[in-house]
Amino acid sequence: MIFSLKSAAPLSAAGWAILGFLSASLTPSAHADDLQQRIATYREKLAAYAQARSAYEADAAPYWATINDKRKRRIAKQHAGERPSASDYVLTQPPLYTGPPKPIDPEKPQTEGDYVPVVADFLGYAREHFSFIPDKPSSDDEYARVYARTALAAGLTPEQCVKIYAFESGGAGGYAVQAGLEYDRPGARAITTALGYNQLLTTNSIELLAEAGDPVLAALRKKAQNADEADRERLDLKIAILKKMIAFSRSVPDKWSAHSRLAATDKGLGVHALILDIDIGPLLQVHKLLTSVVYAKRRGYSAPLTAAELEMMNLTGDGNGFDMVSMPEDLRRKVPTSNFFQRGGYERNPVAIRNNTVAALLEATDAKMESEAQLSGAKALAAAFAELN
Repeated sequence: MIFSLKSAAPLSAAGWAILGFLSASLTPSAHADDLQQRIATYREKLAAYAQARSAYEADAAPYWATINDKRKRRIAKQHAGERPSASDYVLTQPPLYTGPPKPIDPEKPQTEGDYVPVVADFLGYAREHFSFIPDKPSSDDEYARVYARTALAAGLTPEQCVKIYAFESGGAGGYAVQAGLEYDRPGARAITTALGYNQLLTTNSIELLAEAGDPVLAALRKKAQNADEADRERLDLKIAILKKMIAFSRSVPDKWSAHSRLAATDKGLGVHALILDIDIGPLLQVHKLLTSVVYAKRRGYSAPLTAAELEMMNLTGDGNGFDMVSMPEDLRRKVPTSNFFQRGGYERNPVAIRNNTVAALLEATDAKMESEAQLSGAKALAAAFAELN
């Protein structure tokens, strides 16, 4: 029997009770049948996925083991002052998984992913743990001018800085731009803690203070010496706070993994607020790029680094980046990008997979830089450099 609420007479109390009983007894059963069907389908898909992954692993595991072995040999050669040759790289492309995706278990609740801290969190923890409130610029243009002045004093070129800013921030982000929040879109969420012109992670902030805190302190002290009384008091207070942050950053061994664990704490997140400070933020971001330039010169590479080459060192680490930068052009066109990534990072990086040789990756990076350097933020930063030249 089908009841039409539009045409049927109103149900009596007994009728509503019967209908409620039928709904209560039938609905769970239908739901259970549907769930059982989804579970059965899931198990079929999971079996197909497992079979495909097993076949893939038979090829992928030996390939990536060879990648790791050859990387260790190259590092040893470089430490001995030797240049790697073609035989020190894997010259075949890695196997790519083309089977079915891993199915979703219908019995497990789906989550939206882990929460990524944002600027409000960095500011809150900085205030709570260090009594630190960044001195923010009056505008993005002011931050750009300070950044440009700091970069030129360090020996970086306008082209390097503008192109890297364009590549990292999307060409239009302000001084406080965070990864995933570059554009004002409904539902936008931060995808990492990468912040600022050069998109430094919280771990970068900790590592920079641990390794280069003294030069940053020296620059602040010099600025305080040349300031008026009111500004000197402000900078002296900031210097005292920065000393505490440096001591905190140096409280663990000088290793990326240790810095990463420290950066995930509330105090570590508070340190990241330094990127937003008009006095300290530009110093830290410029120093991050400068370390790569110094590394290349120390290794005997005297040619000026292009923005794309500097970005490779910034993205993959100085050792891997220098390996790519110092490679002869003919070898760049032969060596797969997989040689410079850990397996998990490579498999999550469609850009490195698509541009699968060193030359192709550098060319693609430069092309993206050129395109995004035409956007408003990059043009404003270029104008800030032009004012100082």
